[in-house]
Amino acid sequence: MPRAVRERQMLDAAVEVFARRGYRAASMDEIAELAGASKPLVYLYLNSKEELFSACIRREAESLIQEIRAAVEPGDSADRRLWCGLRAFFAHTAEHPAGWAVLSCQARTHGEPFALVVAELRQEIVDVVTRLIAESTQGDGHAQPLSDREVSGLAHALVGAAESLAGWANNRTGAVPSARETAATLMNVAWVGLENLTGGRRWPPPAGS
Repeated sequence: MPRAVRERQMLDAAVEVFARRGYRAASMDEIAELAGASKPLVYLYLNSKEELFSACIRREAESLIQEIRAAVEPGDSADRRLWCGLRAFFAHTAEHPAGWAVLSCQARTHGEPFALVVAELRQEIVDVVTRLIAESTQGDGHAQPLSDREVSGLAHALVGAAESLAGWANNRTGAVPSARETAATLMNVAWVGLENLTGGRRWPPPAGS
């Protein structure tokens, strides 16, 4: 069997075990058994449990960001690009629940270097959303400009909401919403609110509070 194929099998097995057991409780014996390989072979290919976990995080992170980038067409309108990006995000996290569990939970709870990889992924997504929000206030002559700080804050809020919704959708015990439904839920909050902002309609905080 080619090494690349064997490594992919090992990583697939490791993602499943890390998602189910967590990094500390996961055993190389269980990963090797699930991959149909010997434990010495797993160590030969991937060196250590820490390096195996890091490889899983990087693979899942790269796969997610590639899906989002592939779904966003540069020539589309800002709302269309945001919609396609969100739908791709929710579709990928639904189709790869173990990978999302590793990224959203396991990697973040064990500090560096694992959390650093997830932070880099998150920043890539935030950068994409920041550009979309900034571009939504340009071009038609009617949009009200937003400050850089507002745009950055909105992008972080939107990404945080997407992460939370993905966790909610993936952990439901009843009917699971489709990626389209989940993306529409967030668009109904985010884009409608953004249209109000760029149209000059803002919610005023109550006086004295």
